[in-house]
Amino acid sequence: MQPTYILLIIAAYFGVLILISYLTGKDEDSNETFFKAKRQSPWYVVAFGMIGASLSGVTFISVPGWVEASKFSYIQVVFGYILGYFIIGTVLLPLYYRLNLTSIYTYLGERFGRSSYKTGASFFLISRVVGASFRLFLIANVLQVIIFDEIGIPFWATVTLTIILIWLYTFKSGIKTIVWTDTLQTLFMLIAVGVATYSVYQDLGVADVGIVKYISQSELSKMFFFDDFKSADYFWKQFFSGAFIAVVMTGLDQDMMQKNLTCKSLKDAQKNMFWFTVVLVIVNFFFLSLGLLLTVYGQQYGIDAHKDDLFPVLAKNHLGTGVFVFFLIGLIAAAYSSADSALTSLTTSFSVDILNIEKRYDEKKQIRIRKQVHILTSIVLILVIITFKYIIRNESVIAKLFVFAGYTYGPLLGLFSFGLFTKWKVYDKLVPLIGVLSPILSYIIADRALAWFGFEFGFFILILNGFLTFFGLVLLIKHSSPKHPVTS
Repeated sequence: MQPTYILLIIAAYFGVLILISYLTGKDEDSNETFFKAKRQSPWYVVAFGMIGASLSGVTFISVPGWVEASKFSYIQVVFGYILGYFIIGTVLLPLYYRLNLTSIYTYLGERFGRSSYKTGASFFLISRVVGASFRLFLIANVLQVIIFDEIGIPFWATVTLTIILIWLYTFKSGIKTIVWTDTLQTLFMLIAVGVATYSVYQDLGVADVGIVKYISQSELSKMFFFDDFKSADYFWKQFFSGAFIAVVMTGLDQDMMQKNLTCKSLKDAQKNMFWFTVVLVIVNFFFLSLGLLLTVYGQQYGIDAHKDDLFPVLAKNHLGTGVFVFFLIGLIAAAYSSADSALTSLTTSFSVDILNIEKRYDEKKQIRIRKQVHILTSIVLILVIITFKYIIRNESVIAKLFVFAGYTYGPLLGLFSFGLFTKWKVYDKLVPLIGVLSPILSYIIADRALAWFGFEFGFFILILNGFLTFFGLVLLIKHSSPKHPVTS
């Protein structure tokens, strides 16, 4: 496909997003709109749009590529999500609505104190900056190879333009706009998966078998692994890790919960969480099915493409122009549906949690500061992504940074668990120390467990991290606190 046509597709895509931004924000310019969408979002729109935010560009490319090595084992994690989302809907959402929170980390301040509050918010900011930058870095690299290198646009310009475009359609109405743009981007992503699945299935020449029967009979569709508890694919590791991942990376993540908190009521937010769970499980199964078909296709035609290269290589070079167009749109949608909400949630958290603008300034000054933070956050994302490309360069090192950023969700898990399920008070000023030590100890334990015993923690590392934080908080209990925990 000619670069001109690809540029036109990208331009048209962002044009639609900017139009949505105009329509949702033409009469609004307030922090209540930017942070909460005035709690007027229809729950079904939020539920559908959250699919795109949950499935980032990394997922769009990586999940199909996992099937060759891991079969359908990832579905064990997805089943764990169901338990995690149930906990979010029945425990966390009622708490957030009862406290009428703008930032969910405000709870930590009310429960423990200022240091705990700042610790939780800081861990989120670090995780989201590194995570969002890593995802955009990977997608920008793909776009660079596909088109921008060919027309002479350098990587730094690609990244800068991308962030500017995201800033452009989020700067005024923030989360109110994103609720609707995420819906559109989720639709594009699902269409891309559907078109690719149909095309590959037809090209394999097995249409007479039936797609469901073909997938179920394949050895690659094995879902459950109970044989080796040391393996990262072991069922109970994956299942409980999935549950904790859902709780932490959705329920304790300002990015994801900010969308839920735009619903009109707690009941609507809970309906949103229920239907989101159902659809997310189905969508992940579709991604794995596509991965199976792509893997078989590559093996059948002797194509040397594996893991993260599988989907992009086949879409660009082997499945035809139509599939490639939808792949490109789906990839952009997957990447930017998480990037735009990350930019907005980072702006929200820094403004509310770090600068405390809601309590320190009048509304006019709050809006001015929020806009300045939004610009500053955009610049930070640009600089981090460019740092990945030109300074760190080694992609394995960058990947480790991304993984370590995931470790920072462990302290959030420990802090919220301790706050919700005990009535103990702690020495608040020492909480940041526990927050720093827990991820470091988790990394050391996981590394030694693999080296000495061949035991892979995998996603289970999140549980270890949260436990260490919880245990550390126990050590900080004030002597005047109740002797026994009380479930709230």
